[in-house]
Amino acid sequence: MGIGRMAAALTTVVVLAGCSSVVEGAPKGERPDPTKVAGLEITNGPSGAKPGVPNADLSVENGDGGEMDQLAINTLADVQAFWAEEMPRSFAGKNFEPVKRFISYDSNGKGVEVCRLNTTGIANAFYCAIDDSITWDRGELLPMLKDSFGPMAVVTVLAHEMGHAVQYKLGAASNIGPNTQSIVKEQQADCYTGVFMRWIAENKSKHFELSTGEGLNQVLQTMFFIRDSAGTSFEKQGAHGSAFDRVSAFQFGFVRGAARCAEINEAEIDKRITERPFSLQDTDQGQGRGNVRIDQDKYLKALEESLRDAYKSSGAAFPAVDRAGIKSCADAQTTSPATYCPATNQIQLDLPSLVKIGTPPKRGQKGGIGDFAAFAVIASRFSLSIQSATGFDLDDDAAGQRTACLTGAWAGLTNRPDAAAGLRLSPGDLDEAVAELLADDSLIAADVNGKAVPSGFARVEAFADGFFRGSSLCVKKYSV
Repeated sequence: MGIGRMAAALTTVVVLAGCSSVVEGAPKGERPDPTKVAGLEITNGPSGAKPGVPNADLSVENGDGGEMDQLAINTLADVQAFWAEEMPRSFAGKNFEPVKRFISYDSNGKGVEVCRLNTTGIANAFYCAIDDSITWDRGELLPMLKDSFGPMAVVTVLAHEMGHAVQYKLGAASNIGPNTQSIVKEQQADCYTGVFMRWIAENKSKHFELSTGEGLNQVLQTMFFIRDSAGTSFEKQGAHGSAFDRVSAFQFGFVRGAARCAEINEAEIDKRITERPFSLQDTDQGQGRGNVRIDQDKYLKALEESLRDAYKSSGAAFPAVDRAGIKSCADAQTTSPATYCPATNQIQLDLPSLVKIGTPPKRGQKGGIGDFAAFAVIASRFSLSIQSATGFDLDDDAAGQRTACLTGAWAGLTNRPDAAAGLRLSPGDLDEAVAELLADDSLIAADVNGKAVPSGFARVEAFADGFFRGSSLCVKKYSV
């Protein structure tokens, strides 16, 4: 994130004017329950293979009969069973035909020829429409996913590939044709993955179980991990979407079902997608393209300017910002690394901690997230002052959702072509928001005392509501 019209300018990458994306989630006028995930109770039990269930038996070419192949077989058996039920229910007159070939290989060993490709050295999983096959790398990709995010990460990736099989089998019913953009196909596959994952979360799967708390968060973290790199254009062949785009598509399916996935086409993508390339004006700043040092005075002033511009219609008295550290508050608990005190209408900042969050990690090392994650934390505390001034309680059941939504609304408004403030999103910023929203102690979706919405899924959903539809939606949808 950065300041427009300066030597270190970062330009607009998302245009919201005239946006008409459908708000996903609860029916109009009904606030989603923050203790649930799209109507499901939040659970934090085990996620992965159900104990004591016999393995599925599918014919696999070139398999080794090991743990990774069996995990893949159980996944594909369940996802095919799901689509055999779901396709005729969601698409009248359409029946699901099972995939014809399943192929396993080890990217560290001898390759196989499939889909006009030799798999030697390629850690991947893919669907091939030419021979109606799904292929996966049991040697590197699947073990890495399982070790990093748990077994449901493997289920997520293979369900995505089956999503491609579904869209090709549906054809025109899924808005898929010979010239369909890659981004449409990939967003649909993510959406169809969300439909299947809800089925597992509802305990309808034979082989797998998924908790809607930690388990679903791990699925979303998998989506974050397999995102396109910042600066990728959604028009590029093979583009899948940013983490924000991929998680949004997944949520569409999880909340609204398969019919919503088929609505994803070029027109829907043009209205909603956030993935954009870097512009010629994007600069390095020494921390990676699109990131700035957030404790520099010019950026903090630009942040305040953008927040004042975003909430100017509220009529609220804007809060003072104290950069000297977090002290105390008479009527609320302090929160780190930023806190809002209603008694004094003041935001207090722990700048060293915010800098840690705002500094992206170097390759191969652990570190923070990026500048937008830190700016969004500050913006969330600023939004509390607006809520207080306009009569909302800051610690009611909806406060965390409303805060995430209003922070998302600010993020969207900074991208209007006519925005008065100079702060602009750059490629990768919204992915930083997703990463921070999925953190256990994120303030972006927390009330004045730091109590966060318990579900990462619900946090991202509320943020996206504000981003796509603005603050008026936040007030209507997230009121007690």
